[in-house]
Amino acid sequence: MRAMLGLRCAGVLFAVFAGVSGCQKSSDPGSESSDRKPSSSVSPSGYGAVFLAVDECSSRGRATFTEVPCTSERAAARVVARYDDTVAEGPACPARTDFVLHISEGRPAGDEDGDGTVPRGYACMRNLELPHPGDPGGGGGPRTIVGDCVYGAGRGEVRETACDGSGARAPEYRVTSAVPERALCPAATQLYVSLEGRRPVGCAVRV
Repeated sequence: MRAMLGLRCAGVLFAVFAGVSGCQKSSDPGSESSDRKPSSSVSPSGYGAVFLAVDECSSRGRATFTEVPCTSERAAARVVARYDDTVAEGPACPARTDFVLHISEGRPAGDEDGDGTVPRGYACMRNLELPHPGDPGGGGGPRTIVGDCVYGAGRGEVRETACDGSGARAPEYRVTSAVPERALCPAATQLYVSLEGRRPVGCAVRV
């Protein structure tokens, strides 16, 4: 059985949302697809010259995130990349990003240029401590990468899950390599997975 994944399950809207895991649509060879998914909101704190700039940290509440010093006891995740655009139009987050904070325009007490606003954009976040769902096989993160596992979710779709079986669903396929085009996948490949970057085809086998 061979299939090609694609279609971004995506999302994140409004104030600041935390994007976690991904889903993808599969089909017979010749079709395509992708991944992604959302969650919570955030409120700017005005800390730092630029709200959630690279290497700055955020706290994490049940539904909100605020910028805090990385030395704070409340610091939970660090910004590894920050883009003033939408996820659909901007660059992909680094491969091992744990989640994405989507930032809407806001008017906090302080901001980088004193105009009373924080520009819309998104921050790629990495947890300061375990777990790291964005690591290979971790079962989450905004991107599917080599080492990740997926399971069939019905109607031609697959979703990412932890390779060690600790997720809600058992893994069925593991992405073993990434190549520029399907023809370069190993002969043992049983599923093609749409990835991002210079090697957009993931070659997956049953586990």
